[in-house]
Amino acid sequence: MKKYNYIASAKRTFKIEADAIKDLTNQLDNNFSLLCDEIKNNEGKFVIMGVGKSGHIGQKISATLSSTGTGSVFIHPTEAAHGDMGLIDKKDIVLLISNSGETDEIINILPSLKRLASKVASLTSNKNSSISKSSDIPIIIKTKEACPLDLAPTSSTTAALAFGDALAIALLESKGFTKNDFASSHPAGKLGKKLITQVHHIMHKDLEIPKVKDSTLLSEALLEITNKGLGITLVTNKSKVVGIFTDGDLRRCLNEKIDINSTKIKDVMTKKFKTIDSMTLAIDAAEVMETNKIFTLVVMSGAKNVGVLSMHDLIQARIL
Repeated sequence: MKKYNYIASAKRTFKIEADAIKDLTNQLDNNFSLLCDEIKNNEGKFVIMGVGKSGHIGQKISATLSSTGTGSVFIHPTEAAHGDMGLIDKKDIVLLISNSGETDEIINILPSLKRLASKVASLTSNKNSSISKSSDIPIIIKTKEACPLDLAPTSSTTAALAFGDALAIALLESKGFTKNDFASSHPAGKLGKKLITQVHHIMHKDLEIPKVKDSTLLSEALLEITNKGLGITLVTNKSKVVGIFTDGDLRRCLNEKIDINSTKIKDVMTKKFKTIDSMTLAIDAAEVMETNKIFTLVVMSGAKNVGVLSMHDLIQARIL
């Protein structure tokens, strides 16, 4: 029995679906811009509806829009027909997703949607379909399904998903949506944490900071490094940080056979060291460390030292 070439089949599918997405650029018309303007200037919700695979795509599009600054909800047409229509009012815009444009569950509630919503838009493949002709803003996308039987929604759902992403990004860019805006809607996720966690949230401070005077003997400084467990110590002169002593400095001292019991820390410390402001995003602090190939930063607030940040702190806080 000849073994089937699964990889060749997968490549054909990729090619068909990639071509479908590429062709979207030639199919968008002014109705896309009209829809974007209506959504951007709308004071109500952006409601998305779909059945079956189109419904799954609609849920994803709605979630993407909500997370990028455009308030959106997904309502299943069947649930709408049994009470959820009450969620729609005159300020809302509704987008109906149906590849054929003849989905019965949607057609059955079209009169109510036209009466209740501000605008009804649709995403179909047939401009002469019932749903498209009943829409205020009909958007037409035609695709060739990757399914050889032309039955399973494949390229059509891929194209609809890409359309949703394009819609979300177009609105995001037009509104000037920022990293901080994104973080406010993703406070618990790793992306959100990267965008809201500042250095002062995770740095070592107060008594946790390893610190010795510049007149301290190297042997005593090593005790401070050991006790605080950060692998470094700051060196101060009249409360001002004038240097830092790291494990790299210690290795150099050992290689040069420096007497740790008679050498003062100021004679072997690193005088030029990297600092970072306490209000800096932790992810930006990570970039400073990686660029300079260091594992510790001295944290400042103005001219005052307020903490120490290590690479381990970033890993522990799941910034990296």
